[in-house]
Amino acid sequence: MNSSSPQIGFDRFIQLDWALLALRIRAGRGTLDELDAVLASSHSGPAAKKKTRTVLNRLWLEPRADLVDFADRGVEIFCDAPETTVPALIWGMALATYPFFGKVAEIVGRLTTLQGECTSAEVHRRMAEIFGEREGTRRMTNMVLQSQANWGAIERTDKGKRIARKEAMDLKGSAVAAWLAEACLLYSGRALPVMSIESSPTIYPFILGGSTAYLLSRSSRFEMRMDSAGVQVVGLESQQSNTALRT
Repeated sequence: MNSSSPQIGFDRFIQLDWALLALRIRAGRGTLDELDAVLASSHSGPAAKKKTRTVLNRLWLEPRADLVDFADRGVEIFCDAPETTVPALIWGMALATYPFFGKVAEIVGRLTTLQGECTSAEVHRRMAEIFGEREGTRRMTNMVLQSQANWGAIERTDKGKRIARKEAMDLKGSAVAAWLAEACLLYSGRALPVMSIESSPTIYPFILGGSTAYLLSRSSRFEMRMDSAGVQVVGLESQQSNTALRT
């Protein structure tokens, strides 16, 4: 993972329509006044509003310098097909920006792979093993789970104790599918086997669609090669260099 990335950061419940409005603002289709009004009506005080705004700023309004180009290309995709790309764009930006969000997604994706469901206690236990057994870890994990549920990825039942994966959205090998694959690489911080991107638990709410190898080979954003074991590997330029140095 990028060492400059915030290690937790995603510490607020973010509704899909708030994130969509932030995306629309970056696309020139909304205003900050609209966002301020929406947040003012849904938050109990200025402190809570400010914390939510901070997360939205990092997602779309003021992304990290290394993610500005990535965010702008996401906006271009949104402008071309706004209705069908929103969930994948918001998920991908959260994945690239917040390692904590990505780790929760990865764990939920793995735990629900076989039976389609798991318990929230299992997710909390795995997150505590990584980030420490503290109240902040538990609370922020809940914020991510609540957000992912609101975004249509999971359903939480039994007072939030059980998590069921919803039907994945097929992106049909479109431009947003390649962009989401790039988000996987940004989250991982290294080159990955093509097949592992195709089945990555971090993007469990989506199916890239078609041949992933063909999809990625069509984009100049990716570099593909065969590793010493004959496995097809894909990465961004800096990731391929880092992988070569380690091997």
